[in-house]
Amino acid sequence: MREIVFDTETTGLSFSGGDRLVEIGCVEIFNRVETGRTFHAYFNPDRAMPAEAFAVHGLSDAFLSDKPRFPELVEAMLDFIGDAPLVAHNAGFDFGFLNGELKQCGRPLVCTTRMVDTLTIARSKHPGAKHTLDALCSRYGIDRSHRVLHGALLDAQLLAQVYVELLGGRQIGLGLVSDVTVVAAQPAQVRTPSVVRPARAFSASEAELIAHAAFMGRVKNPIWGSDASA
Repeated sequence: MREIVFDTETTGLSFSGGDRLVEIGCVEIFNRVETGRTFHAYFNPDRAMPAEAFAVHGLSDAFLSDKPRFPELVEAMLDFIGDAPLVAHNAGFDFGFLNGELKQCGRPLVCTTRMVDTLTIARSKHPGAKHTLDALCSRYGIDRSHRVLHGALLDAQLLAQVYVELLGGRQIGLGLVSDVTVVAAQPAQVRTPSVVRPARAFSASEAELIAHAAFMGRVKNPIWGSDASA
């Protein structure tokens, strides 16, 4: 099954409050395996970047000033995601901004029935634990050492690995990936039957019997010579 894992960066927490989408990163997975296909874009939000948001992702006004507006890349983005389920961490937030931008440029909204929320899955699987992306990467041994600031594509790539682990990990060899190479079974190797040799007879020599009798003669009151009924 084809799925798209995605993440967004924004100017703040509320699209309805005037915040805008400034970055989106999408990673294609097929049957829980990354295909290597991605979609990534920065957007000029046509508004100033608040200091709080800049501290999270490091996207400055100067950096975004020459980037395209969302409507300029919306077609390419929609072509990439197609009709696949969309996986995100705290997906309601990302869907809110994605659909806010789509509505503003007159495009149909992405139906929330396509939403797969890894935060909900993590809370169900690990109740009481931390459920941030960093915490889940630590839990599953996913290297995030190169994650200094939030970045939509990097976070989507990390989340793709987390998502697979949350679902139980990759099921290698169970027919989940269409391009798995099948190795033909080799004929069984015929073994040559072992040669059965007759059992060897081991017996004491005459000298060993004499030495044994002499030793036994020196034993005082042997238990094997006593009356068993006494």
